[in-house]
This record gives sequence, C-alpha cells and structure tokens, in this order.
Amino acid sequence: MRFMIIVKGDEKVEAGAMPDPEAIAAMADYHEELEQAGVLVDASGLQPSSKGFRIRYAGATRSVVDGPFAETRELIGGYTTIRVNSREEAVQWAMRFPNPRGEGEACEIEVRKMFDLEDFEPSEAIERFRRMGVGGE
Repeated sequence: MRFMIIVKGDEKVEAGAMPDPEAIAAMADYHEELEQAGVLVDASGLQPSSKGFRIRYAGATRSVVDGPFAETRELIGGYTTIRVNSREEAVQWAMRFPNPRGEGEACEIEVRKMFDLEDFEPSEAIERFRRMGVGGE
C-alpha cells in the first residue's frame, strides 16, 4: 500500500525561500533511509503557488486561474510517497520525518493512504490504468 506524506506550505515557502542547509541534509538522510529500506516511491518539494495555476470547472467550461493563492495553510509545499506493508509501518516512517519547519518549531504533516487499483471494482477502465503502469499495486 502507498501513502503520501504531505508537507504543508507556509509564508516562507510561498515567498520562495529555500530550506536551510541543515533541513536539506536532514531530508536527504531521511530519504536515503527510505530508499535503502526499499519503500521510497517519490519525493519532491513544490515551487510557490505564484508559479502554479489551477483549473476551475464550471459546468462544461474550464478556465485557468494563475497563482499565487491566498490561503497558505491550504497549500502543499512538498510530498514524499512511500510503499509499505501496513498503516503501522507508514506511521513509523512518518514519525521519523524531519520537521519541515526545523526541530523545535510547531508544524504538522499529513499522511494519506493512496488508492490502489485493487480498491476499485474490476472494469476495462481499471485494466487500462493497469496497462499504463499507474495506480499502484
């Protein structure tokens, strides 16, 4: 099963501030441990929302809304995706995630289980995803 560890954005991320060298080193150490354990799927930080956009749906109409976006507490600053055998294993790895704001600072990360193709009823559409190699297990 796959889990995504979600790092929330903040004012510093939205201002384009880069993490300090100690934070980058801590993240590199953590992600190397994930890789050595064979559970790392993907990880990346995200650019500020000023460099992004949203697609807004209104009936059959779609429009582009350019960033920046006002509510920084609702934005994602980065993520790590892991593949583990249980929720408990995901909790163990997430508890070791370095504090994105720096040790001793108040912060919260969110961890969400991702859907796998086996979570859906079998169908031709699901088989198409399977042939593309997306959607997990």
